[in-house]
Order: sequence, then structure tokens, then C-alpha cells
Amino acid sequence: MKIFIKNMVCNRCISAVEKIFADADVAIHSITLGEVATGTDIPAEKILAIEKNLLETGFERIMDSAHQLVDKIKNIIIIKISELDIDENFLLSEFLSSKIHKDYSSLSKTFSQNENITLEQFFILHKIEKVKELLLYNEFTLTEIAGKLGYKSVQHLSSQFRNITGFTPTEFKKLKDHQRKTLDSF
Repeated sequence: MKIFIKNMVCNRCISAVEKIFADADVAIHSITLGEVATGTDIPAEKILAIEKNLLETGFERIMDSAHQLVDKIKNIIIIKISELDIDENFLLSEFLSSKIHKDYSSLSKTFSQNENITLEQFFILHKIEKVKELLLYNEFTLTEIAGKLGYKSVQHLSSQFRNITGFTPTEFKKLKDHQRKTLDSF
């Protein structure tokens, strides 16, 4: 049995979901971001307990295929950005089409209809959140950050950063309240 779960965005999420299933005494066959597979069907009363615990922990069971697809797209984008290995010639459309094996226009339409934001906007917002994180860690220069996240120049990154946040990267670093968003808040 496969169960699709919204808001799983990192390895800690996987651990939290594993614990929920273990607490319900349900064996997991495999688990990835957004998806849990069990070897057998789960009785209705255990499904209800799992769904309740998922909600209490900030997750949610996804029932329809459109929402499952949207969650899969989100997870793929989040993972790609977290790898810090985006080439400056990176094309989101080609990347998602190859990962999901569906036409990009159909992916984009489904995403926009369910999220009220375009795929490109979602991608850019997440890249900016990653830039904020990397700026605060102070591990990389702005030039290195631009290179790792696929920006053609520091100016392009700075311009996009200012359009989204209202601050330049330098101004952002000086703020006391860094106004970061969680990955599942988009």
C-alpha cells in the first residue's frame, strides 16, 4: 500500500514519519520524501490514527493524484536546490520533464492550478530561501553562492534577491530579523 504525504521536505521529516508509522505498529517497506510504501494494507483504524498523528506533526495525507504530483514536483525542486549544484544553463522545464516523465506544460498547469503560483516562481522563491540560508552561514561568498545556484552573475542573484525580499544580500545579512520561511510554507 502506498501513502502519499504532504510537507515531507528533508531527512528529519522521513524520521518523523517513520516514527508515526512505528507508533501505529505499521511496518514500512520503503520511504522517500512524500511517499511511504507498506508491505500490506493498513486497517482503517490504524490509517485514521496515522492521519491524526501526521496532522499533529505538520504533515498531511494526500489523497488525489494532482496533489500527489504537485508534492512530488516540490520535493524534486527542494532536493535539487539543496544539492547546490545547479548549472547556469539549467532549465527547470527539461529537468522536471526528465525526472517525472511528463510534458512540462502539463506539469506546470497542474502545479499552478493547485498552488496559485507558477513552477518558475516556486523555484525562484526556494532558491532565494537557500541564498538567505547560505548568507547566514557565511560559508560561501556571494560569487560562490551564485555559482552553486545557477545564477549567471552575482548581479543577477542580487537583483532577484532584492525583487523578492526588498533587500540586497548585504542589507539582508545586517538585519536582526532575517525573515526566513520554512520550505513547507510555500
